[in-house]
Amino acid sequence: MIKKAVIPAAGFGTRFLPATKAQPKEMLPIIDTPVIQYVVQEAVDSGIEDILIITGRGKRSIEDHFDKNFELESRIIEKEEEALYTQIRHIEDMANIHYIRQKELNGLGDAISYAKDHCAGEPFAVLLGDTIIDSVIPVTQQMIDVYNQFQQTVIAVETVPRDKVSRYGIVGGEKVSDTIMKLDQLIEKPSIQEAPSNLAIAGRYILTPQIFDALEKTARGKGNEIQLTDALRILQKQESLYSITIEGKRYDIGNKLDYIKTTIEYALKRDEFKKPLSDFIKDIASKI
Repeated sequence: MIKKAVIPAAGFGTRFLPATKAQPKEMLPIIDTPVIQYVVQEAVDSGIEDILIITGRGKRSIEDHFDKNFELESRIIEKEEEALYTQIRHIEDMANIHYIRQKELNGLGDAISYAKDHCAGEPFAVLLGDTIIDSVIPVTQQMIDVYNQFQQTVIAVETVPRDKVSRYGIVGGEKVSDTIMKLDQLIEKPSIQEAPSNLAIAGRYILTPQIFDALEKTARGKGNEIQLTDALRILQKQESLYSITIEGKRYDIGNKLDYIKTTIEYALKRDEFKKPLSDFIKDIASKI
């Protein structure tokens, strides 16, 4: 049973400067909802309500977002905006959220190492704070189902074009089913020739507590940082690793173009925006 989730959200967000000079990239809104709220909601929808967010300097607004705001609630009640009040209370009550700061930005692996005491020897989910995955069954729930079957580390992957494998961590191994694979290779940003497949790591993991010992043995890798992929290769010497090809669409909010595309797609899913936005897009497209 996976009861805990860890959300790393300590990065500078330099690709979004100057917007992220004073606010975390995880708080950038998709329409009216911060990216990290979608991530927390995925964990909650997967049955996890104990969440640790790894933050850093300048990330206080994440804590404020999930905290109570009595003044705001009072103002909304005065205006008798019941739907908005319910929405605000949902954000405040959606999970038991804890925070710890990553003192230095030494990579994803280092960030996860801060969760050792919180996870207290239990397996846990990791959801990257700048990645949204839209799916009927939450991707974290899909991974928990695989973990319950094998009781081993599970990595979410997605199919990417072969000519773009050098942008991702790529896995390879032996198929167990149409969507599950027992892994024997994890390669960070391989060339097309080196890539064992076109299955890319999709920003979601179920990790066993043995990952912390592996992280302690992990030397600094690319970017002079502690890479989670390197730690997983060490862990692979002790236990089996599995991947699941996710059913859903991943939105990487790590760059500006994908952020714009995500905002448009999510707007088109909402009734109040669908028709006027569609008309606007058609009008713009006719002039290009």
